[in-house]
Amino acid sequence: MSRSTPSLNSPTISVVTVVKNGAATIEQCIESVRSQDYPVEHVFVDGASRDGTIEIIRRHASEASRIVSEPDDGIYDAMNKGISMTTGEVVGILNSDDFYANNQVISTIAGVFQDNDVDACYGDLVYVDPYKIDSVIRYWKSRPVTDRLLYCGWMPPHPTLFVRRDLYEKLGGFRTDLGSAADYELTLRFFLKHRIRAVYIPQLLVTMRAGGASNATWRNRLMVNLWVYKAWRINGLKPKPWTIPARLLSKFVQYYSGRLGTGRIR
Repeated sequence: MSRSTPSLNSPTISVVTVVKNGAATIEQCIESVRSQDYPVEHVFVDGASRDGTIEIIRRHASEASRIVSEPDDGIYDAMNKGISMTTGEVVGILNSDDFYANNQVISTIAGVFQDNDVDACYGDLVYVDPYKIDSVIRYWKSRPVTDRLLYCGWMPPHPTLFVRRDLYEKLGGFRTDLGSAADYELTLRFFLKHRIRAVYIPQLLVTMRAGGASNATWRNRLMVNLWVYKAWRINGLKPKPWTIPARLLSKFVQYYSGRLGTGRIR
């Protein structure tokens, strides 16, 4: 496959994939990165898988990959570890059961970061049936960030978010004490507290298989909302009375928007 030739001011890009016992999907994730028309450093953090995941990674990963396989303290601890292993100027995170929407995603990202004033960028994401990946369950249509959106519980689709690595070094990584709301807290810290300069790309960037512990039970849903509230407090920020209800409503709207459409990826 031909690759685009980076210009002198094009950034180097790293993608972090965290995985544990992901043998069923990791190969598609790897291929979606390897097929990009722009060079990528792919960093794998494997949580000591026992299902053959690490063998698949070593068999299919490119020479530009970096791999570690050892126990960790959860997904966000592993993500922090992966970010610390990267050498690229720009870092994205692609889950082991996700894949890029096309082979030009990374070159599109690189084009945005040619502007040195840009700190981060993000785009759209779809959730698909884990067994029928062309069947859309939810379309996460994003938009340019505003304070109003942040106070309505908005966050960018995190698998589509790319950030300059030096921002992680300056502002910190994921809070591992906030469970599955760690990415939400990072959004508040980066976008609202420190007001990083982010660009919205109005394109589908990532396909994500549906599922996840944060939505599995009512108890988990309650815990996420408690962590969301704590995310505001630890950053010295105060949510509006409607922030958490609006956050829940936005997920409901996204879910049914996807279901009421054709339900297929075109």
